[in-house]
Amino acid sequence: MIAPAVKTAVALEPYVVRVVFADGEVRDVDVEPLLGGPVFRTLRDPAVFSQVQVDEYAESIVWPNGADLDPDVIYGSAEPATGPAPRISTPNRA
Repeated sequence: MIAPAVKTAVALEPYVVRVVFADGEVRDVDVEPLLGGPVFRTLRDPAVFSQVQVDEYAESIVWPNGADLDPDVIYGSAEPATGPAPRISTPNRA
């Protein structure tokens, strides 16, 4: 299953991003398990983490330092290619 487009992304508590998809599904994505990798390490800084955005072209979430998360992984329909996986919960529909 291919994930629907990402519509919004908002940084919540430390290391959690609330992602709203085009189909109305909402996922809270805890990226703390990823923060040991070289690209994600700088996201430990709350000021950097809070800069999460939606890349409308790639339909993923991104940060200014180049870190990004694939929408299929965020939606829970695919495993990450390498390394640890983010923790994902489905709190409700938008």
